[in-house]
Formats: sequence, C-alpha cells, structure tokens
Amino acid sequence: MIRLEELSKHYQMGKVLVKALNNVSLSISAGEMVGIVGPSGSGKSTLMNILGCLDVPTSGKYFLDGKEVSELDEDELAEIRNRKIGFVFQNFNLLPSLTALENVELPLIYRGIGGAERRKRALEALEKVGLSDRIDHKPVELSGGQQQRVAIARALAGDPPVILADEPTGNLDSRSGREVMEILAQLHQQGKTIIIITHDQNIAARLPRVVRIQDGMLLAEEGRR
Repeated sequence: MIRLEELSKHYQMGKVLVKALNNVSLSISAGEMVGIVGPSGSGKSTLMNILGCLDVPTSGKYFLDGKEVSELDEDELAEIRNRKIGFVFQNFNLLPSLTALENVELPLIYRGIGGAERRKRALEALEKVGLSDRIDHKPVELSGGQQQRVAIARALAGDPPVILADEPTGNLDSRSGREVMEILAQLHQQGKTIIIITHDQNIAARLPRVVRIQDGMLLAEEGRR
C-alpha cells in the first residue's frame, strides 16, 4: 500500500540545512496496523505530512497504492488525499458550527457526492463509532472522546484504504483513549491500513508493528506480526 524509497526532506533555515528526514525507506502492506514512534523533533510529523500527501519530499520516491505521488502537483495531491486517506488529528479539527453529521458529510461534499448518498454514508460511519444518538450535536456538546469518534467517522465516510492518525489519543483521558484505540483496532480487523503517529509508549506497546524514528532516520523495527 505504501512504499518509500530513500526519501529525504530538507529545510533551509537561514544558513543551516535541517535534515528533517534522511534517506528513509519503508514499506507498509495493505491491511497493516503500524505505529510510527519518536520523540519531539524526530521527524515523525514531517513523515506524516508526506505520507498524508500534505507535503512532498526533497528527494526520493513515495508510492501510494501503486501510484508514485512524490512528484504530483497540489491539485493532484488534493485528489489523492480526498480519495485514498482518512485523517484523524489530535485536536479533532471539527468545525464548531456544524453538527456531528454535518462534520462527517463535509469531505463527501468536496467529492461531489449528492445529499441523500452523503447522509447515508455519514450515518453509517457514525453508527460504526457508536454515535448514532449524537448526530445532531455540535462539538461543544460532545466529550473529547466523542469528538474524536466523530473525527474517525469523518475519516471513514469516504471509505479510504488508509487511515492516518496523528496522536489520536493525545487530548483524551485514558478511558476515552482506550475506546479510540479499540475502534482503530476494529477498523484494522476490517481490512483498513492504519498508521498511527505517536510518542506514547503505552499506545506503541499495543500495536502489531512499530517503526521508530529519530533524527530523521528510521531505527530498528519491532513486531511485524
């Protein structure tokens, strides 16, 4: 599903060249659940942005679902993001003026899906995360755990093959965090490719495969079972 070949991302900051990623090679098969773990400043956020087609590498190649995406323009990257990747962010990124249902429908509007089909897909996604009884609630009326479940439903509604979760439990209490991880594990069992960016060692310990990153380079892997 994902293949990186000697991928690097460098930034020029004044006279200093910052090597955020340095010759990273990585393969993730369809249906895998993988954690990318590293301390602050390790390069994991840069890697997430490239995996999510939010940024492009300085050098190297990135193949997503068989297509090289490392040299696509912004419009082409936006199309890939919309169809291939569901995002789950630490801060939920829900629009406060919209209900749970409307937040989940939003990316489907960008795909040009009609109103009746949008509502059907959004309702199905909210049911999968156990929020059928909260569809008309706005984010302020929901707990942090419920907001993150809305965000997962939004990621699911377009049926992307890849779910990219950036610190998905970072703003949650331990119970809500466990519930969110259980939902992600269920999606993995249903065949989704799940990539979790985290610095939380407790989260990493629950994942079948963990890739550690430090100083922009991948270290030895754990798991792959």
